[in-house]
Amino acid sequence: MAVEVRPALRLLLTVSLAVAGCSAPVPPFAQLSGLILDTRLSDLSGLAASRETPDTLWALDDGGNPPALYAIGPRGGVQARMRIAGVANTDWEDLAAFDLGRRHYLLIADTGDNGGLRKTLQLHVVEEPRAGAGGTLSDATLRPAWSIAFRWPDGPRDCEAVAVDAARGQVLLVSKRRRPPELFVLPLRPQGAGLQVARRVGRLAGFAGPAPEGLSPGDRLRNQVTAADIAPDGRSLAVLTYRSVRFYPRRSRQSWSQAVAVKPRIEPLAWLPQAEALAWAADGRGLYASGEHSPAPLLYLNP
Repeated sequence: MAVEVRPALRLLLTVSLAVAGCSAPVPPFAQLSGLILDTRLSDLSGLAASRETPDTLWALDDGGNPPALYAIGPRGGVQARMRIAGVANTDWEDLAAFDLGRRHYLLIADTGDNGGLRKTLQLHVVEEPRAGAGGTLSDATLRPAWSIAFRWPDGPRDCEAVAVDAARGQVLLVSKRRRPPELFVLPLRPQGAGLQVARRVGRLAGFAGPAPEGLSPGDRLRNQVTAADIAPDGRSLAVLTYRSVRFYPRRSRQSWSQAVAVKPRIEPLAWLPQAEALAWAADGRGLYASGEHSPAPLLYLNP
């Protein structure tokens, strides 16, 4: 038998449901996803979300460690190790995932230069390995599909933040120690094998200048850029510093130089030992972050 709901009661129910919907808890910006305990990743400096294997992140170590990528789960456990043949880990600092020609790739950024001594640097691109039976990855050896040797236009600089915009055929590089940080671009698929020259296209807004008034050396260090990644939909560049994540949205017809010229949204980052790794999740709904420490927290960020 149908039950008649009086208008006043119907209004009360509608308001109650609306209030209940508004009262849903908002998740914090940073949540603990897992803990990386494997000592082979004690110098973790780059993360990328797999486009090939669900619930998998790729990670790499800083310079001086073996040239290898590690597949890890969202809880931080290592699933497989991929040795990269024919290249050295001089100073690997970042990792980016991208799609090109219906294939999934990872770009390794050998761009660190703490002493400002390197005359040339390298980017290595490997095709993402596929999981075997049961959807699991196994240890293997990979070879670069192509590599890019490049230099800066006006002398050495340290760079720990690299991202790929495959739709525009660009690699984005953000300097670490310059204030404000500089944005450079390189072609993702250069014509020929010659030495490329990175092209400076802008500077990042939201950072203090070279001699900020009242800014201590510790504050300057905390605001150095250590990682970057472009959202899967290409609409946002996330930039990591030691103490925050900065989001630079990009409109459809904007260049990245125009996007980073606008003051970003800044989200303070929960305490993370030497935060150096950042990656958008494959679905673009959040990001993962971790640091160069052992054991290292693996954070999930809600933008």
